[in-house]
Amino acid sequence: MEEMQYDEMTLEDIFKALKKRWLLIVSVTLMFLMGGSVFVLFFGPVPQYQSSTTVLVDYRASETEVLTQNDINLSQKLVQTYTEIIKSLTILNPVIEEMDLSLTPNELLKKISVSQVNETEIIKISVTDEDPILARDIANTLAEIFSEEISHIMKVDSTSVLDEAVLPTTPLAQNKATKIAIAGILGMMVSVGLVFLFEYLDRSIKTADETEHLLGVPVLGVIPKSKVEGKK
Repeated sequence: MEEMQYDEMTLEDIFKALKKRWLLIVSVTLMFLMGGSVFVLFFGPVPQYQSSTTVLVDYRASETEVLTQNDINLSQKLVQTYTEIIKSLTILNPVIEEMDLSLTPNELLKKISVSQVNETEIIKISVTDEDPILARDIANTLAEIFSEEISHIMKVDSTSVLDEAVLPTTPLAQNKATKIAIAGILGMMVSVGLVFLFEYLDRSIKTADETEHLLGVPVLGVIPKSKVEGKK
């Protein structure tokens, strides 16, 4: 007898397999959802708080009180330079010393974000830390030391603090729901993969049609499954 050849699964076969093993799909998906929820809620990253301060770059080429367009353009160009100065060792080291931080300059730099506000002459300094008080104090100290040091570095007195950093009351969003949803989707993908694997490994013949198709011979008869009450 020739070796039986199994055809590839059709779309109908796939739906039948998924329907037959729906309990496996649900169980594995729920297991991943529960595991992801426990990990995110109890073993996830520590909540982070962010506090920000703003500094105005106000450079004037002349000693007059009139602010010209050239002064504004120059101030906007200086913002990029000042942004890099804020992140330099010239500013970071004094901040570490003044606050007695147990951080290296690189570790402190990872907590700092410096950006220009909507192409204006304003620089936004944001500090992120698991301690909201420390985030606020670092931001304010950065702005203070920067305003002091810039006059020595650039030989001009051209900055002023607009808004001091305040104590953040809520942590940054951590997208917990998204992470849990990803765990559920991953569980569903794994469960469907298991269904296909089990179907691939299952070479049993279950119907008369499968027998005729695989063996190429007609079925002469079928023995029905009887339900007889067991008697001793």
